Amino acid sequence: MNTALYIAKRYLFAKKSTNAINIISAISVVGVFVGSAALIIILSVFNGFEDVVLKMFNTITPQVVIAPAQGKTFDPNTAYFRSLKTNTGIYSYTEVLSENALLRYNDKQSVGLIKGVSEDYLKNKSLDSITIDGSFVLENKYGSNAIIGSAIQTYLMVNTTDPFNQLQIFSPKKGAKTGSVNPADDFTILSIPVSGVFEVQQDFDNIAIVPLKFARTLLDEPEKISSIEINLKPGINVDKFKEEIEQDLGGKFEVKDRIQQNKVLYNILGSEKWAVYIILTFVLIIAIFNIIGSLTMLVIDKVKDIAVLSSLGAGKKLIKRIFLFEGMMITMTGCIFGLLVGFIFCLLQQKFGLIKMSQDDLVITNAYPVGFKWKDFVLVFLTVSIFSFVASALSSNLSVKKINNLNQDL
Repeated sequence: MNTALYIAKRYLFAKKSTNAINIISAISVVGVFVGSAALIIILSVFNGFEDVVLKMFNTITPQVVIAPAQGKTFDPNTAYFRSLKTNTGIYSYTEVLSENALLRYNDKQSVGLIKGVSEDYLKNKSLDSITIDGSFVLENKYGSNAIIGSAIQTYLMVNTTDPFNQLQIFSPKKGAKTGSVNPADDFTILSIPVSGVFEVQQDFDNIAIVPLKFARTLLDEPEKISSIEINLKPGINVDKFKEEIEQDLGGKFEVKDRIQQNKVLYNILGSEKWAVYIILTFVLIIAIFNIIGSLTMLVIDKVKDIAVLSSLGAGKKLIKRIFLFEGMMITMTGCIFGLLVGFIFCLLQQKFGLIKMSQDDLVITNAYPVGFKWKDFVLVFLTVSIFSFVASALSSNLSVKKINNLNQDL
């Protein structure tokens, strides 16, 4: 066994002449324990929130979207797109035609994005999970229906159960000349009943989803579309699929995955998590550096032992390693138990929802969500290891100074 490690273990469990050393060591362990547990719990909760938010966004965001690099629309009836539509790895192939329009309901009006979608859009079985009022139905025996975002519903006060009032949509006519006697002549005006309301996030909740044929009539666009939204079958590699499309289409089209479509969201989620990690790490550093006081007093307490070891031929490096290992064992004990308790707490929270956010049944989850990532455990362990090594190294230098003082006295 390593001599320095053996002696450090003996010092760790041996009685000290001054009880304050034991108290300070215990405080150091408890501080690192609490800091490590808090850090892994907070990071796991952030993972849980990230999973919940991304699940909502992924419900309405396709795995791959194809849009023109220049201009607003393109012709989907080319040989390549017809071939792509029959790809066996594609689960849903949705043609989308979208444009901003004026929405009016009763005496209220607002600007929103009209998004016309083809039939494959309804293959997404998760759409019901974001529907907060009515049902996600675009076609019934009476004709076309619209599904609007909660922002539109709140502003226009749309009642999905009122069969007499419909949503009016105003879209400028192509080639219309301004200055008409009747401004309404410059717009295509269509009415459509609202069958449901969905809610995801502010950027999406200002959208009115309608059947593609309705959007074509409204926008006077019989052939072209704005984009193609693709969802793949399970087991298909999204990145590889995206790269193949990019190579085939060249620079005329933009092909984006979910991260690229929601770049701001992913950046925010990542930056918030790192900000919390940095803040809690500073708290953890304060707890770790308590070890300096503990080891300093231990060195003073073990001056006679240092003198004996030095007279027996122990070098400065050996004595320095003894107190380095001593400090590392104190802090890493707190770290390991902290990670273990944090993991157990997160498991209980995940299974039983011990801590609630709200008792409201309308929220997505009423308990704080938890998600595990092994990288977080490694990150916390390495963080504690690095700073405990630095703190222990600083304290162990005092033992070398004690040796020098003893040599001078001799």
